[in-house]
Parts: sequence; structure tokens; C-alpha cells
Amino acid sequence: MPHSMHSENRPQQPHELHSKAMDNLRYIRETMESSASFTSVPGWGGIGMGAVAVVAAMLAAQPSFAEHWIEVWLVAAATATAIGGVAMLRKARGLGERLSRGVGRRFLFGLAPSLIAAAAITATLVRFETPQPIPGIWLLLYGVGVVTCGAFSVRPVPVMGGLFILLGLLALISPPSWSNSLLGVGFGGLHLFFGALIARNHGG
Repeated sequence: MPHSMHSENRPQQPHELHSKAMDNLRYIRETMESSASFTSVPGWGGIGMGAVAVVAAMLAAQPSFAEHWIEVWLVAAATATAIGGVAMLRKARGLGERLSRGVGRRFLFGLAPSLIAAAAITATLVRFETPQPIPGIWLLLYGVGVVTCGAFSVRPVPVMGGLFILLGLLALISPPSWSNSLLGVGFGGLHLFFGALIARNHGG
């Protein structure tokens, strides 16, 4: 009998069976990760971010801070990002999720481009001393990012993103005197409301 027929009919060795089983398990795990929802969005972190924004809106409304409203909001943004990031990491660890793989990575990558675009546009507008559109751009691009990454998350996330988009459009067509209040309503009020909703219904 030819050698090729012997090789085709020989029984598989245990290590070959183990290798195929591991490949199948890996495929199943990756498929489940790709179809799952990212549940590590932190409700309490969102509440913390909203509280920071409310304080920023109150400070920026003071006459002594009126000329430095961008600086106030940038500091608030950095503080809120740190709060949200730490809260997300803690919740992900508690749920056994990893932000560096699967749906967690897609969530972060969905949000990052909008934030980068907002930073670049902000720097350009400040450079050319045209700060008036900045609040609307912040709200609009943040909303776009949240809607995008919300496709991989729980339902309240894309809904919140849609409301940010509406506020951003409103800010772009409203008088400049409304800008600080709209920032407070968006980054403060929406984060507080949806943070509490997520904390209650989706585990903290």
C-alpha cells in the first residue's frame, strides 16, 4: 500500500487532538468576545465626571474666570478623563474584562478618534483666536465618539451620545453666552443622569 494512503488513514496523535481542541476553543472565545457588549462603562465614574463638569461650569461662569474658560474646561476634561479611566479599569477588573482586547479595545478605539479630532481643532481655533465654536465642537465630537463606541456597549451609552450631538449642534447655532451653560448641561447633566442610570442597571 502506498505511503501516502498510510499517512491519510493513520489515527491522530493525542497532541494533535489537543492542538485542534485548543484552536477551536480560541475561535469560540474570540467569536463570543466580538459579539458581546462592553459592560465596563462605569456608572459611578460617569457621575464623578459629571460632578467635575458642574464645578467647571460654575467656575467658568464667574467674572474672574470668564477670560479663562478654556483653561477651566481643559483642566476639568483632564480630571474627568482620569476619573473615568480609573473607574473603567476597576469595573473591568471586577467583571473579568480586559480593555486591551476584544470588545473593550473596539470601545476605546471607537472613542479615541473623535477626542483626537477635538483636541486638534481646539488647538487650531485657539491659535487663530477663534474660540467661539469650541464648545459646540467639543459637545458634537464627544457625542460622535460616544455613539460610535456605544455600538459595542450597553444601550444608554449611544443614547447619551446622541443627546451630546444635539447639544453640540445647538451650541454651534446659539449665542456665545449660552456656551458655558450648554457645556454644563452636556458634560455635567448628561454624565450625572446616565452615570446614575448605568450604575443602577448595569452594575456600578
